[in-house]
Amino acid sequence: MLFRCVWAEVKKCRRAPVWLAFLALPLFPAILGTGNYLSNMEVLDSGWYSLWSQHTLFSSLFFLPALLGVFCAWQWHLEYAGHNFNGFLAAPVPIRDLFGAKLILSGMVCVLAQAWVGALYLLSGRAAGLTQAPPPELPCWLAWGALGSIAVCAAQLFFSLAIRPFAPPVAIGLVGGILGLLVTSQGLGYAFPYSLLCLGMRANNPMLELDALPFLLSALAYTGAFSCLSIRLLRRRDVAAE
Repeated sequence: MLFRCVWAEVKKCRRAPVWLAFLALPLFPAILGTGNYLSNMEVLDSGWYSLWSQHTLFSSLFFLPALLGVFCAWQWHLEYAGHNFNGFLAAPVPIRDLFGAKLILSGMVCVLAQAWVGALYLLSGRAAGLTQAPPPELPCWLAWGALGSIAVCAAQLFFSLAIRPFAPPVAIGLVGGILGLLVTSQGLGYAFPYSLLCLGMRANNPMLELDALPFLLSALAYTGAFSCLSIRLLRRRDVAAE
């Protein structure tokens, strides 16, 4: 049943305009980060590592939280349009599967977003004249970034479910991304869900040693907590509708 729900969500967004945001938003940190790197090469002298620090400083702070916020808000926006939400709740499917499908689809978008960020990083490096081999840690940075993004998506799905207008949850994502970097700079990154994206990608600090166990426990805890809150809210709305 869960697989069918996921497939239904995929079909909903197959030709959606939200993919324009998916393609366009990561371009901005790539352009800004590369421009900043080229303008400060006398200081940023670590090649690929310096370029990554500039890319992730912009992407994890503004653009990826905005992208995830837009996608999660758009998923619920489809259900709120017309009377779709009534049909959504009336489907003969467990509530947990209905929500789980949206979370799984969001996780797939997280993986695609990280892959796109990685591709833009490699293209930018070559365009900037870096001839050395790319960092061998790149797949690890992208994988951990995707894991951290899933916790962000769980939070954004909850806020987008609880707040019907499209813009406020996206704004929450932007504010969360900024706070995530601030919290990380204070050494408390594992305690805040939006910091997990910064930590996983090693934003602005490619040499950061990630403590895997606290990271995974925090990501799992926040994903589970916000998923439970969303499922509870959906069940309350279902009862209210009856």
